[in-house]
Amino acid sequence: MRVILDTNVLLAALISPHGPPDTIYRAWRAARFELVTSRAQLDELRRVSRYPKLRAILPAHRVGTIVSNMLRAVVLDALRPLPTGIEVDDPDDAFLLAMTIDGGADWLVTGDRRAGLLQRASAGRARIVTPATFCAEAL
Repeated sequence: MRVILDTNVLLAALISPHGPPDTIYRAWRAARFELVTSRAQLDELRRVSRYPKLRAILPAHRVGTIVSNMLRAVVLDALRPLPTGIEVDDPDDAFLLAMTIDGGADWLVTGDRRAGLLQRASAGRARIVTPATFCAEAL
């Protein structure tokens, strides 16, 4: 099973060691599924973790550890543009859908209820779900 974790899920796993995002991250580390990421996502993770509000609660070494761990996942170097007809409400999330399609993912897990990804419900063959739903249905 191939899974894309939205950057907000990865950050939530770092912020709170209890809850579905952390459960998902630990399941990946235990090889219960194959994580797919991209250079674009790794760059985003590094960038947003430097925001002042996150820097105050996320030590740099913890972010460095998760980025290093993610380098052991399936890392897509370049993402193709989204196919015609696939649009996103938030252009910053286009790379997540591209990763989902290019990476042949079965699941896209996101906690962002405002960006329109959850309302989409699927991309390619992947279901788009919350961390709680993924834990209940896939782990």
